Amino acid sequence: MSVVVVGLEHKLVPLDLLERVAMSGEETPAVLAGLAARENLSEVVVLSTCLRTEVYAVVDRFHDAVYQLQEFFAKRAEVALEDLESLCTVRFDDDVAVHLFSVAAGLESAVLGESEVLGQVRRAWERSEAAHASGPVLAGLFREAVRVGRRARAETAIGRGSTSFAHAAVALAAERVEGGLAGREVAVVGAGEIGAGVTTALDEMGDGPTRITVANRSAERARALAAAGAKVSAVGLASLGALVEASDVVFCALHLDAPVLGVDTIAPSGSRARRPLVVVDLGVPRNVEPAVAAVPGITLLGMDELREAVARVTDERRAEVDAVLAIAAEELDRYRANVRGRGAAPIIAALRDRLEELRSAELGRQRALLGELSDEEWAKVDAASQAALAKVLHRPTMLLKETAGTPRGERLVEALRALFDL
Repeated sequence: MSVVVVGLEHKLVPLDLLERVAMSGEETPAVLAGLAARENLSEVVVLSTCLRTEVYAVVDRFHDAVYQLQEFFAKRAEVALEDLESLCTVRFDDDVAVHLFSVAAGLESAVLGESEVLGQVRRAWERSEAAHASGPVLAGLFREAVRVGRRARAETAIGRGSTSFAHAAVALAAERVEGGLAGREVAVVGAGEIGAGVTTALDEMGDGPTRITVANRSAERARALAAAGAKVSAVGLASLGALVEASDVVFCALHLDAPVLGVDTIAPSGSRARRPLVVVDLGVPRNVEPAVAAVPGITLLGMDELREAVARVTDERRAEVDAVLAIAAEELDRYRANVRGRGAAPIIAALRDRLEELRSAELGRQRALLGELSDEEWAKVDAASQAALAKVLHRPTMLLKETAGTPRGERLVEALRALFDL
């Protein structure tokens, strides 16, 4: 049995390919069900963010699993498998934990130390649990990853200041609007995690927009977000055209398979020269048609521009990387110890059951021969024999846990099986 992760990430893959494999929270359960139904995949978690889509799996046959998962990505991206193989990142066993811990701590993010990814890791695990696609192995892995992410942000400065993707997007837009965002009309399309982050960042600006309007498919969610902000109001997507027309800046952060904003919506007259507009597309796949960038008066900013902008923020946090790596290494040792303990658990349980069976049988035989002892006296004998058995088992139990997963541990397991007929 091995743990593997196969995925596509922003450092190696073009944005258009990332868009094609990305998946929303709504479609993830169906994807999980399809992957978990495959014979070779016994546990599955899918982590899909704006910068990576990865499948974590517990597998019986490593090479078969890698082929299956690469084939899954190729089909989803609608490309030939041989064209995708060189772009897929493949990790297994300990390297999976090292990678996931780094992701949860924000070390693999475009904005070093960004905060949103930790919630995305946690929700990926929760969705898998809800879909009955994960089990004890991946639960232990993701639980430890969340611990690493929390410790990294609590014990180092990796997460101090403006670290989220949303804050970086707001800062980028403010740079591109003449005079900044003070007194501007701003629209946020999408009330999900990134949309909520953008709205909060805008609302908390000391010298920020006059009005922030959230548009979302779920009016209830948009209203809930609006209620939390002093300058925030909510509308449905049916009002999107009018909202864009009245805005100076538009942030788009919807999970959709196709763009929601095109030239006809943003500039029905063919130009925005009269009232220039900055559009920040945070959607993966894109929320805004690329042709919008050619419309006079419109500045379209996407993931590529955002990556360049966050490089400056990243430089300030590089000094914290070593401290975060030290935390990750400490937690990796803890995780390995837990894995070894779980690996030894079946043989330890079998040994305990076998010796308890022998103890109970011998105690019952002796009680039949020594009937003159009272119930209270037999209870004392029973307790004494249990205590003696626990002491006998202590050293073998500790040794099995310490050596689990090593050649010595395998030899000890085989010896116990032979000696006690386990």
